[in-house]
Amino acid sequence: MAGDILDNQGRGEAGWQWPSIHPEGRKFALITAAASLVTAFLAWETIAWPMAFLTLGVLAFFRDPERVVPQDDKYIVSPADGMVSLITQVEPPAELVGDDGSGTTGLPAGPVTRVSIFMSVFDVHINRSPIGGTVRRMVYMPGKFMNADLDKASEENERQHLLVERPDGVSIGFTQIAGLVARRIVPFVKPGDMIAVGQRVGLIRFGSRVDVYLPTGTSPRVVLGQTVIAGETVLADIGTQPLIEGVSQ
Repeated sequence: MAGDILDNQGRGEAGWQWPSIHPEGRKFALITAAASLVTAFLAWETIAWPMAFLTLGVLAFFRDPERVVPQDDKYIVSPADGMVSLITQVEPPAELVGDDGSGTTGLPAGPVTRVSIFMSVFDVHINRSPIGGTVRRMVYMPGKFMNADLDKASEENERQHLLVERPDGVSIGFTQIAGLVARRIVPFVKPGDMIAVGQRVGLIRFGSRVDVYLPTGTSPRVVLGQTVIAGETVLADIGTQPLIEGVSQ
């Protein structure tokens, strides 16, 4: 009826609801739940209870809540839930720069602002696209499993680079980085796919980090230590000038 309060999907009254569980996590929850039931049946309570709590932990880790995505082309939204751990000026990854031989133009060479988002095991681990457009590049790089909170993890850890290009030619590069516990990066998209801003693009199992490379002349709207939400928090406005040109923040 007219005047009714609707949720973000236009259904019923607004209110809290249990988040769904991503299919990637259901098999792990079934395994731990089965182990809990079997050990409980055998009266091995010292194992059954920890397995039951582990099942709840797995379900929480793979939760996949709905998000309200800002619908404005000037916004770059966060690709990950977590804490802004680094904001610095760097050269973008070589895998995302220039022509990769396929005729696809990558990011221009030269220093850009990189925003790093650290995801703990308590954060939602579904990653989302910071802009809408076409997936132009996906490059998987094997590597180490150091603490993802370290700056050098961007260059030495196992990682996957993605490049998304909007119809107006603006491109954003971002990187999913594995960490100490995270041992697998699971993609949901492939090169050539057309995706919307805030659309799910993949996940990293059990805690890690995502780096976002902002276009030249773009200033971040987040600060160190800030908690961000994938698909909702605005990281930057495209085209706004940095407060201090060329200085790390």
